[in-house]
Amino acid sequence: MSERIALIGAGAMGSAIGRRLLETGNSLTVFDLDLAKVEELVGLGAVAAASAADASRDAEYVITSLNASRIVEIAAFGQDGIAEGAKPGTLIIDMSSIEPDATRRFAQMARQKGLAWVDSPLSGGAPKALVGELTLMAGGEAADVERAHRALRHVASNYTHMGPSGAGQTTKLINQVLCGLGFLAVAEATQLALDAGVDAAKIPQALKGGRADSALLQEYLPRFVEKDYRRTGRIDNMVKDLNAVNDLARQTGTSMPMTALCAEIHRMLTAAGLGGEDQAAVMEFFKGAKQEFEV
Repeated sequence: MSERIALIGAGAMGSAIGRRLLETGNSLTVFDLDLAKVEELVGLGAVAAASAADASRDAEYVITSLNASRIVEIAAFGQDGIAEGAKPGTLIIDMSSIEPDATRRFAQMARQKGLAWVDSPLSGGAPKALVGELTLMAGGEAADVERAHRALRHVASNYTHMGPSGAGQTTKLINQVLCGLGFLAVAEATQLALDAGVDAAKIPQALKGGRADSALLQEYLPRFVEKDYRRTGRIDNMVKDLNAVNDLARQTGTSMPMTALCAEIHRMLTAAGLGGEDQAAVMEFFKGAKQEFEV
């Protein structure tokens, strides 16, 4: 059964979500300030909207895929935003990665306007979205989360209700701790293998099924070896998420020394001009460190 869905945000992630929704037979209306990105989806069967409000008028679900809580708030509640166009009862599904506190505030604002809100950040990136295999962690009222799944089942193979509003975003931050540290661990191990003269390209197969095996190892070690930095995510987005992790850690009194170091390394890469590069470009940190300290 097809759904009437509005998509607000057609960047790398939003575009992949939109493509998958169209491929699975859904009706899609899309809005983004970048008209070229909108036109790409229009070419696949989407309908362009003049504003977020316009996109939301006839939608059962409004999916947002945006870069920061400030942008989500403007898109949802600002002038010509979702709340101005959406019918009462419309379900907003925020697939952005933003702060849990902001999410809880937005959910309350949505309820005051007769709308429902589910936070459903993702893991897996654009490649998984394109084949409907995203991992989604949802926060919100149980009935709303179940209802959201009718739209999100097209893009996700793993969908878990984590608790009330903000719980999805909190889980995404935990995901980013594991991913951020994991990227650095795999990159560091790759550099050691290269320096030691081991055939690094064979490591994923050699370690497959062992305790060190992981999806990150299998996907990214070959990319580190080949310096394959094709973009599926951005280092500066990881910085944003790790900064939010550090804020949450201060609120909860949680000691996270490894995550603090991980965040600092990502900030250094961003300061070096690599913020817009794929996460695979963390390899440059270890390559650069070796070159700097070699005598």
